[in-house]
Amino acid sequence: MKTPSLKFLSRVLGTAPDPREQLRPLWHRVVELAREPSFYTDCKVADTVAGRFDLITAILCTVMVRIEASDMHTESALLAELFVEDMDGQLREFGVNDVVVGKRVGKLMSVLGGRLGAYRGALVDRDSDRLTGAVERNVTFVEGVEEDVCAAGVASKLMAFSQRLERYGDDELLKASGIW
Repeated sequence: MKTPSLKFLSRVLGTAPDPREQLRPLWHRVVELAREPSFYTDCKVADTVAGRFDLITAILCTVMVRIEASDMHTESALLAELFVEDMDGQLREFGVNDVVVGKRVGKLMSVLGGRLGAYRGALVDRDSDRLTGAVERNVTFVEGVEEDVCAAGVASKLMAFSQRLERYGDDELLKASGIW
């Protein structure tokens, strides 16, 4: 059996399969769901980099809460790594240099952790009011709208999504095979 440091080296050197690859379809589905037009048209989420990031993190947190409910903490961490990898690539596409990317990715991980904490309790407890409050604090909406009403719309969608996720077995969920 390899020690953890040897497992890491094997993965970095390309001698071992990347365990994140099994979760890549799920990550792609999270991003797809964050592009759902009704979030932007009906719920008035700002169709900006910030608004899209906010939806990705909200949907990712919903998926992570479901995964953690099955005690799959490793898979949840690997999904977070895919988030970081993708955000790193996005920052580089925006022309952010290497020195700044590391700092920004660290901040993004902190943001994800904070939002996961904000959404987790509300989703686990099925507390719509608390989820609405978390959405209102963590999602960027179009200027001039009633944010509490818009947040309630997003929270309703997230709660329904969370309930749908419970219907799928762990393998189906992790492979994103035919769900949603």
